[in-house]
Amino acid sequence: MRDLLEDNEIEQEFRKIENNLKKLEFFSFFTDEVDKRNVILSIHPGAGGTESCDWADMLFRMYKRFFERKGWKYNILDYQPGEEAGIKGVSIEVIGDYAYGHLKSEHGIHRLVRVSPFDAGNRRHTSFAAVSVLPEMEDVEVEIKEDEIRIDTFRASGHGGQHVNKTSSAVRITHIPTGIVVQCQNERPQYQNKLNAMKILRARLYEFYKKERDKKMENYRSRDDIAWGHQIRSYVLFPYKLIKDHRTNYEETNVDKVLDGEIDEFIYMYLLKNISEKHK
Repeated sequence: MRDLLEDNEIEQEFRKIENNLKKLEFFSFFTDEVDKRNVILSIHPGAGGTESCDWADMLFRMYKRFFERKGWKYNILDYQPGEEAGIKGVSIEVIGDYAYGHLKSEHGIHRLVRVSPFDAGNRRHTSFAAVSVLPEMEDVEVEIKEDEIRIDTFRASGHGGQHVNKTSSAVRITHIPTGIVVQCQNERPQYQNKLNAMKILRARLYEFYKKERDKKMENYRSRDDIAWGHQIRSYVLFPYKLIKDHRTNYEETNVDKVLDGEIDEFIYMYLLKNISEKHK
């Protein structure tokens, strides 16, 4: 009996050491200067109407669960509900240790294959959604001249309650030289929506200028075509269940676990592949 207890204690101690070593290895992957920064994460559905809007909402839920498991704070900067279901778009500020280092693996096109709950004929559908992950750059000098932006206000809709519909509290900012357009309508005060919109614009401009300086950088590669052939990850719910990352070839058959926010192994395999390629 005593030997059994000692064996269990040794095994527990071994697992503890193993987990600590893996944690140290994981954080050693964060070699980019922006890895420690907070994140602005946006999700937008591709073509496909209600089906794609619902898929974007499923991803939104998945990431919220991931943030909560990590103990990270997040603020919804902009939320646009779908006409029938799901969302037309959402932008989230994510505040956590090495948030960008973790979430940069999620930047790209996510593909869903399933039997559509919106199809009376129970046919299989393929949907796409784009996830954009930008490091928050409030303390980095990004020049935004007043005469190069246009600020429009409009009445918010949906998320936020009835009050937001009574005044033109929503803000849309267009950066004229680059054509970048951002908007926020989640807060009731117009000034707060303007501050949040400027925060998103600054991050997007940082990404834009960085890609201009070095178009070969993989971490900041643009994936504007939300369609077949550009996906980084596929989530197949029918006729079988499998989630596959096309960059690392890592697969997971427990799709419910992943859609409930357990994406750690996908992140680990992506970072491991990146660090391996850097040391070639």
